[in-house]
Amino acid sequence: MLFTLLQSDIVEAAEVIPQQQEMSYSLIEMASKGGWLMWVLLALSIIAIYIFGKKLWMITQAGKIDKDFLMDIRDYLHEGKVKSALTLCSKYDAPVARMVEAGVQRFGKPLSDVQTAVENVGNVEVARLEKGLPYLATIAGGAPMIGFLGTVIGMVRAFFDMANAGNNIDISLLSGGIYTAMITTVGGLIVGILAYFGYNYLNARISNLVYNMESATITFMDALGEEEDAAVKSE
Repeated sequence: MLFTLLQSDIVEAAEVIPQQQEMSYSLIEMASKGGWLMWVLLALSIIAIYIFGKKLWMITQAGKIDKDFLMDIRDYLHEGKVKSALTLCSKYDAPVARMVEAGVQRFGKPLSDVQTAVENVGNVEVARLEKGLPYLATIAGGAPMIGFLGTVIGMVRAFFDMANAGNNIDISLLSGGIYTAMITTVGGLIVGILAYFGYNYLNARISNLVYNMESATITFMDALGEEEDAAVKSE
């Protein structure tokens, strides 16, 4: 009797194990249950990663400049070495260097003209750094909406299957619609959250860089003012 009970338990366990194995899915298999909208979210995630990586590299490169750059420029201008100052500016691929270069090219003209030239170059540099960020913001806001669209489509599909099943409603009929509803929502939220944090991080880095550009502009204009005062006193 005991042997019979043990044997029956082993048979039941053996029947349960394959069922549990059949219910286990990998992330790729789960994503495939989300339908064609998952491919849209995948494309948006790739675009977001590309924009984030490209802009982060640009911002990092834009901030690489010697801390003594402005001091060297001031010394060159004090000695009248305008060409040396321009050569030093051309060595750096950074917004600050291009702004200072525009000011050095107008060295000797009224300070208002120099400041206008520097500010114009600064505005162009900021616009270049911010280019592409609206796309990242659009993905941050649009991906969750696409996920919600998948939720609506999945629920419509589930209720449609229920209506067609009549009195023979089976849970398997609803599984496809429920997978589409839940998985697309999760995918849209993941893509949207990552794009949102990436967008705000890049904005913070750009704001810090703009602050450094404004500080460099003030330092440069002060140096030109000192040169102008010295020229007036010598006369």
